[in-house]
Amino acid sequence: MKEIAKNIYWVGKVDDRKVPFHRLILEKGTSYNAYLIKDEKNALIDTVDLLFGREFVENLAEVLPLDTLSYVVINHTEPDHSGALGALIRKAPNAQVVCTAKAVPELMAMYKIEASRFLVVTTGDELSLGETTLSFHETPFLHTEETMVTYHKETQVLFTCDIFSTHVADEGVLKISELPDAETMLEDFKVYYKLIMDPHRRYILPMIDVVKNLPLTMIATSHGYVLDQDLEKYIGFYEESAHEGKNNVKALILFNSMSGNTKKMARILEGELTAQGIQVESVNTEKADKDEVLRKIQEADGVLFGSSTRYADLSGNLETILKELKELEVEGKVAAAFGSYGWSGEAAEVIQDYLLAAGMKALRSSDVIKSTGMDNVTFPLRVKFNPEDSLPMIKAASAVFADAIRY
Repeated sequence: MKEIAKNIYWVGKVDDRKVPFHRLILEKGTSYNAYLIKDEKNALIDTVDLLFGREFVENLAEVLPLDTLSYVVINHTEPDHSGALGALIRKAPNAQVVCTAKAVPELMAMYKIEASRFLVVTTGDELSLGETTLSFHETPFLHTEETMVTYHKETQVLFTCDIFSTHVADEGVLKISELPDAETMLEDFKVYYKLIMDPHRRYILPMIDVVKNLPLTMIATSHGYVLDQDLEKYIGFYEESAHEGKNNVKALILFNSMSGNTKKMARILEGELTAQGIQVESVNTEKADKDEVLRKIQEADGVLFGSSTRYADLSGNLETILKELKELEVEGKVAAAFGSYGWSGEAAEVIQDYLLAAGMKALRSSDVIKSTGMDNVTFPLRVKFNPEDSLPMIKAASAVFADAIRY
């Protein structure tokens, strides 16, 4: 146990193995930073990896009677943060689990915790510990949907879970102010950002707005070093990195439509992309010159191809354009397939085959899951009947497409 601020103690675990993590090997190891806040009501911020759950609970019991623990705040449900929760909550009978609504079903399923043990919070909510207060701010998709950060108002310490972390195991050093040269960790900080946070960059700027509105003395992360100096530099790196990307990006939407639903999809996608600062042109291929369409495809940074399904096949003339793709210089160009259907939705899948055969970077659900963990994005984008009934799915897909062509 190590005090990092008044009545706030690090009670985590340093893991100096070569740690398997997100299909990588952490050559420098990592740490699982949990924090104990002592007050009239004691609160724990996060736990440690599942592998060290029993050890963590035993160590915590040596410094705090577990029946005096009032709250366990879980900022993020992944087992490297919540892994000791199942063992802990059974030995801390008076503790409530504080988390976002999205986190509750996940934690219930993972650790068999009854619903009555949860205290759900949302952005702006506060929780009094006695002399001090916690406030909570949701930061979805940094890097999963249920994530939040927790702020200790009196000490001005922000507990950010994965955000601003580094994967370094340093048994003797916790704060960067304790390093002989804090610049030595900067490359690890940047690598962590690139691997973990960059795929979710569209969610970084809203988080930065939250952070900038909080007076801060320290950022207490869940991996690696606690940031207790030069906070503006580390926050600024996230902000600048999130702003990076190509300017004047152009998207082309090609579609044909039978009943009008695929046309509605195209219009929704156009509106969403335009709202995100993308220059968009939509073309109904039934009314367009084929050679002109092929020219537009080559000029665009990314292309969305949409068709209704008619008797398990594409409708209209879009297939004549798709057959020409292999003759164009489109290898590596971002593309995506979409379409509406009534009984079966083969058309979007057929389009996908053409895109892949031409060497285009065709967006696929599996790639989105592997790079971000997000399971609410579907490619090819298939909508049954009226697309207005599937607006969240279309909006999520448009956001991923916009990022793919901008970055």
